[in-house]
Amino acid sequence: MGTSTDFFPYVYVSCISRLCRLNVCMSGSATSCEECLLIHPSCAWCAQEDFGQVRTLNSRCDFSQNLQKRGCDAPFIESPRSGSSLLRSKPLSSKGSGVTQYDVIQIYPQKISLSLRPGDQTSFEVQVRPVEDYPVDLYYLMDLSLSMKDDLDTIRNLGTKLAEEMRKLTSNFRLGFGSFVDKNISPFSYTAPKYQDNPCNGYKLFSNCVPTFDFRHLLSLTDKVDRFNEEVQKQMVSRNRDAPEGGFDAILQAAVCKEKIGWRKEAYHLLVFATDDIPHLALDGKLGGLVHPHDGQCHLNDKNEYSAANKMDYPSLALLGEKLAENNIFLIFAVTKRHYVLYKNLTALIPGTTVEILDQDSKNIIQLIVNAYNNIRSKVELSVWDHPEDLNLALTATCQDGQPLTGLRKCADLKIGDTVSFNVTVDARGCPPKGTRKSFTIRPVGFKDRLEVSVDYHCDCRCTYFTKTNSSRCNSAGTYSCGMCRCEPGHLGVRCECEEGEVDHQHLSACREAEGKQVCSGRGECSCNQCLCYESEFGKIYGTFCECDDFSCARHKGILCSGHGECHCGECKCHAGYIGDNCNCSTETTSCVSDDGKICSGRGSCVCGRCQCTEPGAFGDTCEGDQCESGQTDDSNTVQCVYKTENDCVMKFTYSEHANGQSILTALKEPECAVAPNAMTVLLAVVGSILLMGIVLLALWKLVITIHDHREFARFQSARSRARYEMASNPVYKQSIPFHPMETDFHMHSIKSCNGGVH
Repeated sequence: MGTSTDFFPYVYVSCISRLCRLNVCMSGSATSCEECLLIHPSCAWCAQEDFGQVRTLNSRCDFSQNLQKRGCDAPFIESPRSGSSLLRSKPLSSKGSGVTQYDVIQIYPQKISLSLRPGDQTSFEVQVRPVEDYPVDLYYLMDLSLSMKDDLDTIRNLGTKLAEEMRKLTSNFRLGFGSFVDKNISPFSYTAPKYQDNPCNGYKLFSNCVPTFDFRHLLSLTDKVDRFNEEVQKQMVSRNRDAPEGGFDAILQAAVCKEKIGWRKEAYHLLVFATDDIPHLALDGKLGGLVHPHDGQCHLNDKNEYSAANKMDYPSLALLGEKLAENNIFLIFAVTKRHYVLYKNLTALIPGTTVEILDQDSKNIIQLIVNAYNNIRSKVELSVWDHPEDLNLALTATCQDGQPLTGLRKCADLKIGDTVSFNVTVDARGCPPKGTRKSFTIRPVGFKDRLEVSVDYHCDCRCTYFTKTNSSRCNSAGTYSCGMCRCEPGHLGVRCECEEGEVDHQHLSACREAEGKQVCSGRGECSCNQCLCYESEFGKIYGTFCECDDFSCARHKGILCSGHGECHCGECKCHAGYIGDNCNCSTETTSCVSDDGKICSGRGSCVCGRCQCTEPGAFGDTCEGDQCESGQTDDSNTVQCVYKTENDCVMKFTYSEHANGQSILTALKEPECAVAPNAMTVLLAVVGSILLMGIVLLALWKLVITIHDHREFARFQSARSRARYEMASNPVYKQSIPFHPMETDFHMHSIKSCNGGVH
């Protein structure tokens, strides 16, 4: 059921005037089968003994099809693929309750095995179907702090009514009950002696309540709902000091104390948490001196009370979510409206949790529980447990609309009996130590059903099981493994046939094509009188003296042999249908066929897939056009033609054929060429146009200024006429007094007379 996709990776690097494509398998310089497999999931190893022995350091690590082309037989190719196999695959059930409820299957398959090669993805499908009429266990956990007194009065007959409603959804329903307040230490509760027996002592609104407690398990899950009513009616409220409650202590104990609570394995587990305030969280306990973090264990004593309340801190959200998921419990927050947003945010941090608004007196509790149950049953979400760190997992959900949703592991708005599927893709990032087997589990949140996945790793090659030391294939001087020899120190050669010190000038001369030439053409090593050619990232180097390769041939537009041939020792060997030094010339004539079915209209030849017209006057892609017309001259055997030169000159001539087969061309007149315009005329025209345009613009500018000035003067005249005043009516004007000289003399004489009288 697993799949693996083959693809062939090449690395593109910038080369001088061309783009080079490199084979990552061969460029990785793998010296063993295991190293080869780690380079890339598409790389394969050839373990055939005689592969690449003829004068080449032939790489045994390459793509599988390349190895076969180079002579490696398929049975000797090591190329393991990732895959999966079913180990347990019981079909999905459709109904939950009844005599077969213990065999209900809601996930398919139930167990699979994965074999992973690093980097090679495999995938498998998981199907989930929530069955109808599945058993339900509901544990009601209630806040019994003083502010919940009216709620306690409301739920005293809750058991009977709730059972009636739930039996409409399942025929197998059980109900349990527990309560909580807070840790009975300061500063969370009243600890003075007078409050020990009655923390409501002196409280005017309600003066009698039971001692403070953290969590108390009151009724194990039972189908006798009257027991629930009886237990609720016995309860009284208590009192704590601060606003937050110790409810998370209670949730964790209700989740992990499976035997005492009575959770059934084959049932939905619902935990209803009813409160009107916020919870204490981890680290709050330090305020009361509780420095030990919660251990996540059950601590109910013989009285079914939480015995470690004053010893450990409150649980963290992470621990709470882990224990709820571990025990397949759906948590339902039933909270008052003013705290809805807080608890809604908590649902994002605790998988399998939902929140509903609780009325102040809990009157809507039954409908709240039914709504929450329906909401839970309408969702399927996968969770992964014990996920190995070296594995990559990706999930794609396909919900009821059939559309794949990449990256999602959840489906919503389902109906009971709907089947949803999830595609799980897995790949390993590396190889663990040999013999390592790992596993992980996939579970729908809140379901008991699970898919167990075991994992082993394809990091070894089969050929290594046949490794032989001191093998005769290696002249008893090396270890033979996977087709090649690993020589002992002091020995050389493909089969360890030479010893160090044997290589001298005489042996090197056998590796030169001619005297003065480089050893092995500078592209290989001389080993035991023969050239072993290097591997090149550009292609294959071969030949007795490494003088040949498959990448030094002619190219067309940067493509070796135009992509229509193979390069052999510097020469392109063209594929069928192509010719030429670089195989760029097609012998196909389809593109040369004209509408009349003839090659080049019978007026030319097809060369490299294009028409070359040979008849005078013929032109066009298939030589279908004609530049010559008959019947234009006195001689019926003569045609008149028109020819346009590269300089746009038109030449008219006649064409005829002599009886001896000689072609006769007769020019009718001189070529008619387009006359270029006079440069001075063009210059004067341009200058004149510019001057004329300037004069026109100046005239327009003068006209606009004149009109503007006239308007401004008229506006001034109008303002001046409005500003004239009558002299008598001008408030700042006074009439001048006329000047009389005689009066002045009289006044001066009088002054003098007076002055004279003084003396």
